[in-house]
Amino acid sequence: MALTKEKKSQILDKVKKAVADSASVVFVNFHGLPVNLADDLRGNLRNSDTSYMVAKKTLAKLALSSSNIEGEMPELPGEIALAYGSDLLSPAKAVFDFGKKNPEMIKIVGGVFEGRFMDANSMIEIAKIPPKEVLYGQFVNVINSPIQGLVIALDQFAKKQTA
Repeated sequence: MALTKEKKSQILDKVKKAVADSASVVFVNFHGLPVNLADDLRGNLRNSDTSYMVAKKTLAKLALSSSNIEGEMPELPGEIALAYGSDLLSPAKAVFDFGKKNPEMIKIVGGVFEGRFMDANSMIEIAKIPPKEVLYGQFVNVINSPIQGLVIALDQFAKKQTA
C-alpha cells in the first residue's frame, strides 16, 4: 500500500530525529524474519535501551543524506530497519547477539558510529567490544600484573635471604 505524503513526512522526521538524537545507529537487514522472532528482537532491544524502527529504504536514505554524517553511506540491501540508542555500543551489541541466534534472518549491514558511516564489518567489530565492566576488570588486571610480579619476586628474595 502506498504511503501518503503526510505519512512519508512523519517517517522522514522520525528517522532524522532518531539519527540526530542517538549516539549510534545500526542498519539491520531483517529479510525473512518471522513476526514472533521480530517481537523477540524488539523485546531484547528494549531491554538494552535500544529503539527499533522499520523504514522504507528511500526514506531512510533521504533522512541520512540530509544529516551531517561523515563518510560514505553503506549499501542497504533488502529490507532495512534502524536500531538506535543513546549508548554507543548497545544497539550494535544487541542486534549482533540476536543475529548469532538467527544468522539467516538478521544481519548488520552498516551503521552510524560517532557521527560517521560505518560498513558492516566495522559495526560487527564494534559489537564485539566487551561491556564496560569486563574492560574495567581487564584494565585492573593489567595494572595489577607488574605489582603482583614485584611482590612475588620480593617474597622469593626474602625466602632466599632467610634460608
